[in-house]
Amino acid sequence: MVPPENLLAFTLAAFVLIAIPGPAVLFSVGRTLALGRAGGMLSVAGVALALLPIVALVALGVGGIIARSVPLFTALKVVGALYLVYLGIQAIRHRKQAAASAIDPAALPRSHGRQLWQGFIVGITNPKTIAFFVAVLPQFVDLEAGAVPLQMMTLGAVFAVIAVVCDTVWVLAAAAARTWFARSPKRIETLTATGGGMMMGLGGFLLVSGGKS
Repeated sequence: MVPPENLLAFTLAAFVLIAIPGPAVLFSVGRTLALGRAGGMLSVAGVALALLPIVALVALGVGGIIARSVPLFTALKVVGALYLVYLGIQAIRHRKQAAASAIDPAALPRSHGRQLWQGFIVGITNPKTIAFFVAVLPQFVDLEAGAVPLQMMTLGAVFAVIAVVCDTVWVLAAAAARTWFARSPKRIETLTATGGGMMMGLGGFLLVSGGKS
């Protein structure tokens, strides 16, 4: 098990890092504006679930190989960025349907499983998350306590819980704003397109951003 003092230190460090809005927050807010509260929450859950296999890869040593391999790192970054752009384009294309569903939720059946999976794909294709865990998790592991992979998985689970709580706050705030916009079909169309634009912009930024950081 992780020593209590290490767990507390990691929890505080993780909270500080997660509380600062980053790509995950922008993605979740963009999805909320485009799809509503349910879409935003499912996106948050999907991204959080993606943390678990990433931490498992890091614990098994595979994460270190990916983080040190420029081709693998770049390939993951490109795939993730292009997927974000695709989701943004889809949101803009279907903005009229989103407006109809905001007024009458039954007007547009949605696959919650698909939305959860999309969030998972965005999370699992973020190579910087792997790089972050490779650099940070070992600092809070007690080698003398043994069971290093289990300690890393525990820390990863703590990080995921904190991320879900913090990102949920952003989603609820975005959903409240969307509720006001939903009073007008035109406003919700504009808001949905804005959410799509945010995802496209985020994908473009990640695509052209610097290397391994």
